[in-house]
Amino acid sequence: MALLGARLRAAGFHTVNVAYSSNRRTMEELVAELGNRVEECCAGTPNVHFVTHSMGGILVRMYLAEHSPEHEGRVVMLSPPSQGSEVVDALPDSPLRRLLLGPAGSRLGTDSLSVPSRLGPAEFELGIITGNRTLNPLTSWLIPGPDDGKVGIDRARVEGAAFLVVPHTHTFIMNTRVVAEESEHFLRTGHFSRGGPGGPIVPDAARSMR
Repeated sequence: MALLGARLRAAGFHTVNVAYSSNRRTMEELVAELGNRVEECCAGTPNVHFVTHSMGGILVRMYLAEHSPEHEGRVVMLSPPSQGSEVVDALPDSPLRRLLLGPAGSRLGTDSLSVPSRLGPAEFELGIITGNRTLNPLTSWLIPGPDDGKVGIDRARVEGAAFLVVPHTHTFIMNTRVVAEESEHFLRTGHFSRGGPGGPIVPDAARSMR
């Protein structure tokens, strides 16, 4: 997320990049760590925005479910498994699955007991950008419909959220200029500069950052 953070910083935002250890920590532990980092960096700040990638979107939804009354910022999620991922479903519960995905990633399936399935509606302004390109045909074969290699387009959606599809992959979507520009636009305005309810595909054409 360093390049995206640098682009948002150049656009006038104070940015803090929060890493997390999904291979060693549970979801609940990661949410607690996130809360500590927010308190350290941003206590007393009236508008704290979040820009997340992949599972980070689930962690922020869990965090804001507990803190939404005082949250006044906006959230942009990049390729979030908002409704889980079939890639996680394909790995049976086993020591190998826990080794590959960690205790947090192992809970991102599509069944009714997964963490994404148990989250309520987003009670904050939310914009989602996801991709429709893949670097891994095997994982894409496991996912019905278009996907970014790890999350299907429809699985990224959250009811009521602004939605945008770009021609990029799960792994590198955060490094594209169009994503930086659209993220900045949403944080400032609450909507994407292009788009609508259907989430159109946006070509990755360079536009000047405002």
